[in-house]
Amino acid sequence: MLVDGDLNRSALDWSNRGCLPFKVADEKQGIRLARLYEHIVIDTPARPDPDELKTIAEGCDLLVIPTTPDAIALAATLQMVDALKKLKTNYQILLTLIPPNPNKAGEEARTSLEQAGLPIFKSGIRRLAVFQRAALEGVPVNAVKDPYAQIAWRCYAEAGKEILL
Repeated sequence: MLVDGDLNRSALDWSNRGCLPFKVADEKQGIRLARLYEHIVIDTPARPDPDELKTIAEGCDLLVIPTTPDAIALAATLQMVDALKKLKTNYQILLTLIPPNPNKAGEEARTSLEQAGLPIFKSGIRRLAVFQRAALEGVPVNAVKDPYAQIAWRCYAEAGKEILL
């Protein structure tokens, strides 16, 4: 189940447009339905306040911190990491919207995070237009008829495998 706790409710909008192979719920529904699901992913607001972050961190097995490889996003990620270190929670950083070559922003961000000794996914999510098409169609990205759909799907499949390890 995916619980859409983000203020923009994009996951709920996505699910209402089509047919996703998993349940999408808001926070109230998620609380009521949680006992029915073995795996629950919670999409939170981008910058939860310290109390929200503490509650989230205490209630999860792994906190995935998605971040884009730009300086502003990385600075915000480092602030969150500082707060998480105090909470002693299991977290891992996932680079998203990684620009295609020859742009080196993704590689440079990965190197900086690794040199800082932070836990980072080996895989990352590339910046591909097919993700937007999937959201507009209300389907998983692998259901979009586009030559990049399988590449996009593989990005998430690889991250998923790392979570299961």
